[in-house]
Amino acid sequence: MSDDLVDHYGTDGFEDTRLRRSAHGRLEYLRTQELIRRHLPSAAGLRILDVGGATGIHAAWLAADGHKVHVVDPVPTHVSAARHLPGVTAQVGDARSLDVPATTYDVVMLMGPLYHLTSSTDRAQALSEARRVLRPGGLLVAAGISRYLSLLELGTTGRLTADLEPSLRTALSTGSYDGHVGFLPSHFHTADQLQSEIASAGFPTPTVYGVEGPTWPSLDVAGLPAFDTLVDAALRCARLVEQDPALINASAHFLAFTETARP
Repeated sequence: MSDDLVDHYGTDGFEDTRLRRSAHGRLEYLRTQELIRRHLPSAAGLRILDVGGATGIHAAWLAADGHKVHVVDPVPTHVSAARHLPGVTAQVGDARSLDVPATTYDVVMLMGPLYHLTSSTDRAQALSEARRVLRPGGLLVAAGISRYLSLLELGTTGRLTADLEPSLRTALSTGSYDGHVGFLPSHFHTADQLQSEIASAGFPTPTVYGVEGPTWPSLDVAGLPAFDTLVDAALRCARLVEQDPALINASAHFLAFTETARP
């Protein structure tokens, strides 16, 4: 997994702008900020470990909010970029084996590992490591990609062809995404599966939210020039159905939140 990530992201100069260059990326960014801020403890100066934090796009605003953020990422160019952010430290590392002492952090964020790790065993190990380094009562924030992302993207943009149907059926039934519309082979979750995997790793059952809601594909079709006009309605829509079991999987991404047990 790590070698593939380094090869992919080490030559892709767009990762630093992923959440800015498309309409649905901007919606994801705004909703991710909203949901994380909603769940963070009110105290300033939280110790936050951003595992798989890439170039630090979330670490930057968390540090600006007054928190102490440390990024761990397997891609050296990501780590180099994150180190230049005010208030952010960073190191090269692997979510499955964190070079971090136990019970060190108030918050651990897994914003990429649970979809980049295609093996359920590896995902369980990453979650176990997150639990190890969290203090009692600490907060886990874990992201997943919806199994329906590719279907909705291709169907909305007119790119869904007969040749792609077998790959889509596999992704929908198993979560195994083969890279058919770009990106690396990954594991795509349902909201229920993400909740179950986190609980199985020893955390209390998490609360899972749909991040973007069901409007994100139409925002991309409308394009960036229309984003400012459409974003308020899209955000309201996402909030209204963020835990609706009938629509949660229509989001492109999920965020799960849970706290470790207190003594």
